[in-house]
Amino acid sequence: MKHIVYFALGSNLGNRLSNLRHAVDHFPPHISLIASSPVYETPPWGLLDQPIYLNQVVEVETSLVPLDLLDYIKDVERNMGRVETVRYGPRLIDIDILFYDNFTIDLPSLKIPHPHIAERAFVLVPLAELIPDKYLPSAQMTIKELRDLIDTSEITQYSVTTEVL
Repeated sequence: MKHIVYFALGSNLGNRLSNLRHAVDHFPPHISLIASSPVYETPPWGLLDQPIYLNQVVEVETSLVPLDLLDYIKDVERNMGRVETVRYGPRLIDIDILFYDNFTIDLPSLKIPHPHIAERAFVLVPLAELIPDKYLPSAQMTIKELRDLIDTSEITQYSVTTEVL
């Protein structure tokens, strides 16, 4: 059975744009790209003393069940060279599961929908490009409504002129 999943991708070390593209290139064979938002340059969240991020949201299809999908994307991160450091610290690549179909999962290792969607402009801005009318039950609002409530003034679309994901 195929499932529709939304990932948030982020990078603030090395060639940030290449890192986002490289992550998507590593999705097959178990994950297929359906659509991607524009790439945005965003300030750090959580730990502020670090480089600026590039963020993007992608819509994918997979037959992996949620915990296997989590293991798979963690393997993608490790294979790209991600090393765990401080919480919310700089990272070569970060892949978060935002939505998995309409499932709600509340496990110690995995929470879906992602619990911080409503408070993260770097997620809401690109996510609203793909699914503005998606309802987030925990906030009792759509993605677009949530995006319109937060400060997005420091988020700018990254200019990519010759290549598109």
